[in-house]
This record gives sequence, structure tokens and C-alpha cells, in this order.
Amino acid sequence: MAKMGDKVDLYDDKGKKLLGDVPISALSPLKNPAIRKICSLVARSAAIDLAGLANKLKTGTIAGKAMVIRGKSMNIDAVGKAKDIATQMKAMLEVESGDETKVEVLSGGKRLLVQVPSARILADYSAARTNTCAALTQAIIDTFKVDMWHAPDVKAAVWGMYPQDPAMTGSVVATLVDVPISNEGPGYTLRNIPVNHIAATVRKRAIPGACLSMILEEAACYEMGDAIGPFERGHLLDLAFEGLNANNMLCDLIMANGEKGTLADVVYATVEQAKKDGVIKAKQKMGSGYTVFGTDDLQMWNAYAAAGMLAATCVNAGALRAGQPVPSCIMYFNELIEHETGLPGVDYGKCQGASVASSFFSHSIYGGGGPGVFHGNHIVTRHAKGQFIPCFTAAMCLDADTLYFTPARTSALMGEVLGTIPEFAEPMKAVAAGAKEIM
Repeated sequence: MAKMGDKVDLYDDKGKKLLGDVPISALSPLKNPAIRKICSLVARSAAIDLAGLANKLKTGTIAGKAMVIRGKSMNIDAVGKAKDIATQMKAMLEVESGDETKVEVLSGGKRLLVQVPSARILADYSAARTNTCAALTQAIIDTFKVDMWHAPDVKAAVWGMYPQDPAMTGSVVATLVDVPISNEGPGYTLRNIPVNHIAATVRKRAIPGACLSMILEEAACYEMGDAIGPFERGHLLDLAFEGLNANNMLCDLIMANGEKGTLADVVYATVEQAKKDGVIKAKQKMGSGYTVFGTDDLQMWNAYAAAGMLAATCVNAGALRAGQPVPSCIMYFNELIEHETGLPGVDYGKCQGASVASSFFSHSIYGGGGPGVFHGNHIVTRHAKGQFIPCFTAAMCLDADTLYFTPARTSALMGEVLGTIPEFAEPMKAVAAGAKEIM
């Protein structure tokens, strides 16, 4: 790992200082124990809809949407027997007694949180979903003494359309990450998580949501080889300033402009902060009076601009109380900051480019989704790596259910179950505590 001398102070989403003089190397997904745990839990965790399973078996809706098999009906009290099911599943999933296997009953038995042990993930993270499905199927069969003629119905209700559909459509077991066949390329696993899943998991809190999103995005950049050698420092600075509110810059920009400011005001404030801190300096004054700025540290400039972009999104989407403007927030923040300084926008132009395509897909002729269903693995958003998707997550956290695809509609199970994991619920505090351990 390259030596980096940069240090930052970490603040939470309320502007409270968590830890000072943190070397940015302590924020690396390869070193920070909290980030490592978050990534591990993403790969190992699954949410089970036990109430939904019981309803599927009762109604014969045991595959995908609108797929009802008439005459199929099985009444089981899965919710009432949730503790027994959980106990049996834990015994089956454990590799060694006392390992990190967890099967927790939630919502009065309607939901289960499952965490398979690391030992079960040998090469493919799909083990979290497949092992959970298999253990749940067997536990239901054993608990309710299902005979051989009805056992296939249980399996179908648990696994959904698998194996005909590798995506397991209709399954009662859900994971944050999608199946490998859905990944756009090598290293995209942690980028393949819909924005609404993250928003629901953090209970629609914008800055923690953006933080969790960015942790996963940047961890994916490590896995796909983007954070090697001279590029690593840039990724860590972006994570620090945009994702972890380094030096309280993100909160300061939002607070200073939140009441009466516009997106352009955030642009001006970001530029002024960069000038004040010596990140950029006036390079040349043109005959028209326009000043071109320069920098000796493009990576630090990119981090400042990234924090400004998220702040502008929060100010604009927060004023509207809607997630719709996020593509245009990204687009025009970058356009304005380039015009204001003569320096490149966030991710050296890739955020602005991706914003155009994402706007088209969610608002224009296509219109088949919305900001909440995007993820870093999507064909129109995957080009900007790290800084882009956290803005979408923040916008959907600020959205007052103005969209058809809301977190409550698409990701309620995720929020209810995975939101109970402390590192997911409070990622900023977790990362600061992790950094303290290794400093």
C-alpha cells in the first residue's frame, strides 16, 4: 500500500467531531475493521420474509409475481414457529460451534435476519443466499413434518423461480447484493445494490445513507483494481470528504446554504473553501476578467468537489423534498464548478457524463424506473465510480414518497431486517471507531 501523509478529522452527520488527525490510510477498506466488517456483512447477510412464505404456501403463489397454482394450499404457522425455525437453521448453517453464524427473529416472528459464517463463502458470495434458502427449506419441512409430495412446494416458495431464473425471482430470501450473473463486470458485486435498499437500511437519513453507499462503492473500486498505486489516495480522499464528512466540510456546506441557498450558492461556497485551504489558486486572469484556477493537487480538488456535489444535492433535493432532481443536481453542479474555476468536475468529468444518461433513463423517454432503483452496476451509472451513487442515495432519503418506486415500496424488508445491524445503521461512527483501533 502506498504511503500517504494526508490526515483528516472525522465528523458525524450532526457536525459532531468523532476522531481527529486520522490518516486516510486508516479509512482503507483493506485496513479499517469497520469497513471490512460492513463488506463482510453485506456478503454474508440475508433477510427472510417468514410471513410472506406462509402466505405463498397458503395461496399457491409459490413462484414469481402473478404465478398462482390453483388447488395448492398449505397452512403453516411459520410466524408462530419462528424461534424453532431459527434454531434449526442456525444449527445447519454453523460450521463450528460459536462461529459468527446468526439467525435472529425480528418483527414478532415475521422476519428473520441470517448471517452465514465466513467459512461458507469459499469463492462465491452467493453462498449467503443459497445456504440460507436451503436451510430454511429444510427447517420448514422438519418443523411442520411436510411429506414428500408437498416438499417441492416448500422449496419453490423459498427459492422462487430458481433454477429457471438465476435471479431467484419470487424468493422469500433477499440479500443486498444481487446474484453474480447480474454484475456488469469483475469487481462489481458491492456496486450492485439498489439505492432504495441503502436508503431503507439507514432509515432514510441522507448523510449516513450517502456514507454507507460510498463505503460500498469505494470498496468495489478496490476489488476492480481502480484503487491501485497512484490512484488509491484519490479514492480515499473522496471517501473521506464526501462519504465521511472529513473536516466537517460536507455539513458546513449544507448548513451554510440549507435555508436560503441554491445549487449555485453551494458551488461558490465549495470554491471559496478550496481557495481558503490552498487547494486551488488563481492561475491566470483573462482579458474578460474571468479567472482560471489551477491546483497542485488534483486528487484533493476532486475530493472537495465531490463533497460539494453531495452538499448541493442535499440542499436542492431537501428543498423540494423529492428525489427527482438528483441527476440535474449532479449535472449542473459539475457544469457550474467547471465554469467557475476552469478545473475538471467530479471524477474528472465522468459524474457529469453519467448524470445525462441517468436523467434520460429515469425522467425522459425511457422513464422505466426512478432514482431509487439505480445502483453503481447499472449500465448508465457505472461509469462514475465512487462519488455518483451516494448522491442518489441521499436524494432518496430526502424524498417524501413523491416517487412510485419509494424505499418503502421496493425495500421494506431490507430496511426492517438489515437496518438492525449497527454498522449499517451508523456507518460514520463505525468507521471512526475502526480507524481509532488501528491508528
